[in-house]
Amino acid sequence: MFRAILPRVPAVARSGIIRSTPVLRTARQAAAWHGVRFDSNLSDKEKTQRRALHDAKDALQRDWDAKVLSYEELKPRTQQPQSDSFLIDVREPDEVLQGSIPSSVNLPLSVLAGSLHLKPEEFHEKFGFPLPKKNQEIIFYCRSGVRSTSACDVAKRNGYTNILNYKGSWLEWLEKEGKPSS
Repeated sequence: MFRAILPRVPAVARSGIIRSTPVLRTARQAAAWHGVRFDSNLSDKEKTQRRALHDAKDALQRDWDAKVLSYEELKPRTQQPQSDSFLIDVREPDEVLQGSIPSSVNLPLSVLAGSLHLKPEEFHEKFGFPLPKKNQEIIFYCRSGVRSTSACDVAKRNGYTNILNYKGSWLEWLEKEGKPSS
């Protein structure tokens, strides 16, 4: 009985009946959520187009990763800050109230992309420090290193070239310093 049904399954799958089952829709959604490609029902042309789009997106990231700074590398920079370098805290203002790394300025990740396009005067008026130049050193940090990594990507996509990431971020700083500073 089962042998007669099995040969018909591929024909049913090709006809599109299986494409729209709730199980497959759920599987596709889960795959998309976790970044897994699930395109078995796409035509060769659609697969080629998706691959080209995917490759174009990855081309920007293929040749770079923001250099990661350690606590030991960052500490001297906070003790003797330089005017041509920015230490930017990308946490939200209510998080910064808990403390911040000395010499840092706050520019929340939630407004970073839009802020990098402001005129220098508008930027300074809004955030209280000068708009970084495209080639100036920018060190990003956040609470735990996740948002600072995103901030590095945003800066890179906006033409900034001298980007550093303090991945240890606020939690490591607090652990090593033993006290918050504001």
